[in-house]
Order: sequence, then C-alpha cells, then structure tokens
Amino acid sequence: MFEALAGGIDVTWTMVLWLLAAGALAGWIDAVVGGGGLIQLPALLLVPGMSPVQAVATNKIGSIAGTTASAITYLRKITPDRSATIPAAASAFLGAVLGAKLATLVPSEAFTPIILVALIGVGIFTVLNPSLGADATLRFGESSKRHHALSWLIGLVIGIYDGVLGPGTGSFLVIAFVSIIGFSFLQASATAKVINWATNFGALVYFIPDGQVVWLLGMVMAVGNVTGGIFGARTALARGSGFVRVIFVIVVSALILKLGFDVVSGLIH
Repeated sequence: MFEALAGGIDVTWTMVLWLLAAGALAGWIDAVVGGGGLIQLPALLLVPGMSPVQAVATNKIGSIAGTTASAITYLRKITPDRSATIPAAASAFLGAVLGAKLATLVPSEAFTPIILVALIGVGIFTVLNPSLGADATLRFGESSKRHHALSWLIGLVIGIYDGVLGPGTGSFLVIAFVSIIGFSFLQASATAKVINWATNFGALVYFIPDGQVVWLLGMVMAVGNVTGGIFGARTALARGSGFVRVIFVIVVSALILKLGFDVVSGLIH
C-alpha cells in the first residue's frame, strides 16, 4: 500500500519535511496573489526518480487543497462577482483538462519563452500603473455580454496554461481580472482562488486516471499548502489591495528571474 502511494519513489523523512515546508510557503504565496507553483513545482522536480509530468500532476494535489482552504477563507469576507467567476471557473476547468493532455505531448520548454515575455509585459504594466487595482472599477457592466465573454476567455486560456505547466497561474488570473475586468487586487485574488481550484480539479480529472499522481508526496504538499493557504488569505484580507499589489510585483519579478534563468540555461546547453 505504502509503495503504491509512493509511486515507486524512495521517500525519506528529509524529503517529507522539505516538501512540507515548500508546500506551506507556496500555499501562503498562492493565497495572497498566486504563483506558489514557483516554489512547489521545482521542489517536486528535485525528488529523485520523479518525472516532470508526475511533478506537475502531484503539484495539483497540494494546490487544490491549498486553494480550497484559501478560497473558503476569502469567501467568508468577500462576496464574489458571480457573473465573472462562474463562467471563468467553468471554462478554466475545460481548459485545464485540455492543458493536462497537452502536458504529456508538448515539452514545457516550448512554452517558457512565451510565458517569460508575457510576465515581463505584466510586470512593466503593473509598475507603470501604480493606481491599478487599488479599487474596483469594472470596465463593463456585470450583466454585459462582454463582461461574461472576457471572463470565459480568461478562464479558458489560463486554464490551458495551468494544465500544461502551472507556475504563475494565480498571478496571471489576478492581473487579468484587474486589468481587463476591473477588479481590485484583493477582489481579483479572491476570484482567482475559486478559478484556480477549478483548474487544479480539471487537471486532476486527466492526471489521476492516467496514473501520474504520486499520492504520498501530494498529500504531504497538501498539508503544507492548506496551512499556508489559510494564513495567506487572512494576511491579504487584513492588509488589503495595496499589500496584495506589492506581493504581486515581487512574485512576478521572481517568476521572470526563474524563467529567464531557464531560458538562458537551455540556450547554453
């Protein structure tokens, strides 16, 4: 039974403690602004014997546990815009299922340069617009077709990305809902948790039957993620949109450095 849960990987206590700590930090970052996969996925890729697809799949177990905890914490204080959240979550679910399928067919390296350019653009745009996301200013009415269509499109595109790779999904969701829909950073972060839950679930719909999840390590990550997720959501609610914006810029900068290093390393080798 234990061997089945470990997926053939030699699990040690050092590995368990390392992944537990990584899951907690990732859960905190994810709850505040997204991007926890920047920590969690590389931590799993360091596990001896784990394939990249197994790491992506196992990462979803920890992530869905953390997003569940943080989403519940947010929703107790913030009423979501259902006209944007529901269509985005539905399309994100479908996108994640498709993305998970693509993850087994397309090398993740093919996406890295594109994501890097997008992140640089997002970072510059956010820094040059200091008032962005301070308050909610909807671009279109809640009942408008454009409001619904753009929410659906955001969910689909980012859902596909989350199924394929994952790191930065929450950050992309936050900036999309702030800049395109007009949410505040705090409102966008809360909405992102609901949608991110749908993308994680969608990816797992494909990964679990395909046998890619290493359950023991996924459950370890889940414990850490839930702990970090609850504290992260409480921190964001207490500090407000200004704090979320600062953490967003820090996380996006870290993502740019990480992906930039990956691109340069790939070119060198």
